[in-house]
Amino acid sequence: MASTISDELVLNAVTVARDGADRAEANRRLPPETVDALAAAGLLSMCLPVDLGGPGVGPLETIELIERVAHADGAAGWCSMISSTTSSMAVFLEPDIARSVFALARATGGVFAPNGVGRVEGDDVVVSGRWQWGSGTQHCDWVVGGARCDDGIQRTCIFPASEIEFHDTWFTSGMRGSGSLDFSVDEVRVPLERTVAPGRQAPRLEDPIARFPNFTLLAIGVAAVGLGVARRALDELVAIAGAKTPQFSSRTLAESGFAQGELARAEASWRAARAHLHTSVGEAWDEALAGRPIDVDHRVGMRLAAMHAASEATSVTDRAFTVAGGSAVYDTSVLGRCLRDAHVVPQHIMVAPRLAETLGKHLMGVDLDASMI
Repeated sequence: MASTISDELVLNAVTVARDGADRAEANRRLPPETVDALAAAGLLSMCLPVDLGGPGVGPLETIELIERVAHADGAAGWCSMISSTTSSMAVFLEPDIARSVFALARATGGVFAPNGVGRVEGDDVVVSGRWQWGSGTQHCDWVVGGARCDDGIQRTCIFPASEIEFHDTWFTSGMRGSGSLDFSVDEVRVPLERTVAPGRQAPRLEDPIARFPNFTLLAIGVAAVGLGVARRALDELVAIAGAKTPQFSSRTLAESGFAQGELARAEASWRAARAHLHTSVGEAWDEALAGRPIDVDHRVGMRLAAMHAASEATSVTDRAFTVAGGSAVYDTSVLGRCLRDAHVVPQHIMVAPRLAETLGKHLMGVDLDASMI
C-alpha cells in the first residue's frame, strides 16, 4: 500500500523538530512550528486511512517515520506517535463522524485508560474524570479519555479540546517537550456515536489497518520512539568521540579500545532489536494485507518485540551516555536529553517490563486474556 506521505515534507518536519528541540525542552511542550510541520507532513495522522481523509500509512512505514522524528527530538517523536496511533480509532466510528473528527484535526491524542466515569443519558454519555499522561494534548483539536460507564461498558470518549481543562503537572526528568499534562473534564456530554467501546465494536471500514490491533499499534509506536532516541545517542557519541580527548589520555575517545568495543556492542544490540521489531510487524502486516485477522501468536510476537526494543533502546542509550564521559551530564548535552527521554519509554504500560509475565503465559501455553494484546 502506497501512502500519501511526501519525503520532502517529512525532511522539513524532521529538520524543524531538531531545530526546535531545545525550545521544546525549555517550554515543556512542542513549539507551534514543530507541530505545524509535523501536521503538514501527515506525521500526526499516519494511521488514518485514506478513505477517512488520512495519509494511509501502514504500520511498518509508521514506525520508520516515528523513528526519524524521534531521532530529531524524542518529544516530537512521542507526540507524533500518540497522535498517529490515536487516529487509528477512526475505523470504529461511522465514516462521516470519523472524517469530522480526524480528517479535519491538526492533531489528536489523549489516554485510553478508563480514569473517567460516564452516565448514559439517551444518545449521549455524560463524562467526568481526570487523566495523566496527556501527551501533546495542548496542541490537539480532539482529546480522548477512557471512562467506565454506568451501563457496564468501558468507552473511549472523544472530547473537543474546548471542553478540556489542562493541569500543569509536567515537571519531569525526560520527554519534557511532549507536554504530557494531566487533563480533566467535568460533566461533559459526548454523543455515543463519538465514542468507541474497545473490544466490543467491529471496525466499520474494510481496510488493512482496521484489522491491525490498536493496542499493539500503540506498543510498536512507543518502541519506535525508543529506537529513534537510541539511534541519536549512538550518532552523538560518534560525533563527540572524534573530537574529544579524555583527561589523562593522549588519544581521542574514538581511538579508545574501550569506547570502540562499547560502541560495537551497543550498535549490535540496536540493530538486533530493531530487526526483531520490524520482522514481527512485517509478518503481521502481511496477514492484514491478505485480509486475514491478526492472531494471538502474531500479537504476542509484536508485543514481545516492542517490549524488547524499548528495553534495549534504553540500554543502548545508557551505554552511549557512559562512554561519552562527563560532558554528557549537562542539560545542554544532546546525549543527556537522549538518556532522560530513553528512560521514559519503558515506563509506558504498552511496553513496560511487567508485560513479560503476560506474554510468558502465552509462550507457556497458558490461557490469557488477549483483549489488550
